[in-house]
Amino acid sequence: MSPAPLPTDLNGIRRLDRDDRLAGFRAEFELPADVIYLDGNSLGALPKAAKAIARRTVEQEWSQGLVRSWNDAGWYDMPRRLGAKVAALVGAGPDEVVMTDATGIDLFKVVAAALALRPDRDVVVMEGSNFPTNNYSVQGLIRLLGDRHQVRFVEAARLIDAITDDVAVVCLTHVHYKFGHIHDMAAITERAHTVGALTAWDVCHSAGALPVDLNGCGADFAVGCTYKYLNGGPGAPAFLFAASRHHGQAWQPLTGWWSHAEPFAFERDYRPAPGIAQMLSGTQPVLSMAVAEAGLDIAARAPIEQVRQKSMRLGDLFLALVADSCEEHGFRVACPQDAQQRGSQVSLSHPHAYSIMRALIDCGVIGDFRAPDVMRFGLTPLYLRYEDIYDAVQVLQEVMDTETWRRPEYAQRLAVT
Repeated sequence: MSPAPLPTDLNGIRRLDRDDRLAGFRAEFELPADVIYLDGNSLGALPKAAKAIARRTVEQEWSQGLVRSWNDAGWYDMPRRLGAKVAALVGAGPDEVVMTDATGIDLFKVVAAALALRPDRDVVVMEGSNFPTNNYSVQGLIRLLGDRHQVRFVEAARLIDAITDDVAVVCLTHVHYKFGHIHDMAAITERAHTVGALTAWDVCHSAGALPVDLNGCGADFAVGCTYKYLNGGPGAPAFLFAASRHHGQAWQPLTGWWSHAEPFAFERDYRPAPGIAQMLSGTQPVLSMAVAEAGLDIAARAPIEQVRQKSMRLGDLFLALVADSCEEHGFRVACPQDAQQRGSQVSLSHPHAYSIMRALIDCGVIGDFRAPDVMRFGLTPLYLRYEDIYDAVQVLQEVMDTETWRRPEYAQRLAVT
């Protein structure tokens, strides 16, 4: 049965908020009273519980426990313990995920491991418009390997045809960072396996926002971050998935002491740890990892199907309101109109997108800009209300009607956009 049409009047929108089964989660986050935050796809909001965790970690575990806290406070086990919490959110086994390093470093590791498992093949398939750090990491890896391999850059419409029997690895982002389209993970993974290739998925823009089933789709490797929809905090560690069937066979090159079979034996030569621990490298960032647990615990309590349904409705409402109130201002919808094909964001393009976004932010509506002409609005169902969407589009209309965005200072590029 099709869902009821979304109301676009304020009273109807307020009814949606009253009926929202996820509404209670909003109280678990700190949100400025004068801000509509539509950038949780870049940096999630602060869970209130994270502040208490930060105080405990600093004032008790570090200040009083000192080095003993590696044992007494469980610091040493954090990558695997928190990895198991992430695993439950992405359809993986608890022994298949570690929380560690940054997304680009983890991608370097898993693509290197996949290439080592397919030594007779030399092609990595990637989406050319993908988030640049992924492309850069793989390009750096290939250069390190002596340029024997090559990247085959293709866009979504040509992906399946590009996965041929010379491909070693298909390395894709599940939800496109800029345009929000969702790749069919199961179908692409099946195609890769049919020709003998492996897959390495980036789930940064899907983990915590929509259902992810890595094992159900047969994925070989995956990486993702915890600071977007998982609300782990700025620069929070990423996570890395390696299917258990590859444990003990996949070799990653950044072999540090934490991935050694016995780190505190201090042996001269490397022996890999069993299982997923071999994907670790060096000492972990305890403070940021500890704080990130608050967001993981919230996500674990939020039914992902409800999160997904609300996300799609928030996006549909945003697009409907923009069509009604901003039609004459030259916006083009740059994300899929079909909510089933769209991640938890809405993207609009405009020749003056940067200046418009700067003006919106100054007016209390925070989204972000992605070159050359895209405005992104993240839809974070755990703390975003339907009325926030209504109010945000009202502000957008005012910025356009009054031409506020034309102020000269809004054309000056900041370091972070």
